[in-house]
Amino acid sequence: MSVNNTGVQFYVNGKVATAKADDADMALVDYLHERENLTGTKFCCGVGVCRACTVAVRNQKDAPLEKALSCSTPLSAINGMHVYTVESLGNQDQLAPLQDAFLKHFSFQCGYCTSGFLMAATALLEHLAVTKIEERELDNMIEKWIGGNICRCTGYIRYIAAIREVALPVVRHTAALAATPVSVKLAGGAING
Repeated sequence: MSVNNTGVQFYVNGKVATAKADDADMALVDYLHERENLTGTKFCCGVGVCRACTVAVRNQKDAPLEKALSCSTPLSAINGMHVYTVESLGNQDQLAPLQDAFLKHFSFQCGYCTSGFLMAATALLEHLAVTKIEERELDNMIEKWIGGNICRCTGYIRYIAAIREVALPVVRHTAALAATPVSVKLAGGAING
C-alpha cells in the first residue's frame, strides 16, 4: 500500500483503519488517542527515548511482531502494517499471560510505562517462539527488548521477573521443537536434520 489521495490504510488491533492523506505526518500515538479512542498507549517524552509509547507492529502478515515507538512514528510509515496496542491483550474476562505475570510480581507502581513494557515483551515472546536460544541467554534477550524502556518508579527487577516467568516456557518449547529430528524428503532419499 502507498499513501495516496485516499489516505493511509493500516490495521489497528485487527481492524482496518484509514487516515486521511492530510494526516500522513500525524504521530501514531495521536491517531490512536484522537481517532481510535485507544488511550492505553501513553505519550511521555515525545521523542522516542522513554518508550512508554511502545506498540507492536507486524510489517507483513506472517512476520513476527516488532516494537515501534508511536510518538515518533508518522502514520505514513505504517501504511499497510498491523499495529497492536495494549488494548489487544486480554479482555475483561481473561488477562494475557504477561498481564497476569505483571500483576503477580507487582511489576508496576504508577503504571504509566506498563503498556510500553507489555508491548515490547509481547514482541519478544513472538521472536522467542520462532528463534531457538539457550535458557542462559534469556536475561540478555529480555534486556535487549525492554532495556530501553524507562520506569520512573524503578520497577525494572519486577518487570524482568514477570517477563522471564512467561518467556521461559516459550524458550523451552522452542528448544524442544528444534531438538526434534526433522526429516526432509528429497528426490533420491531423506535427509535427517
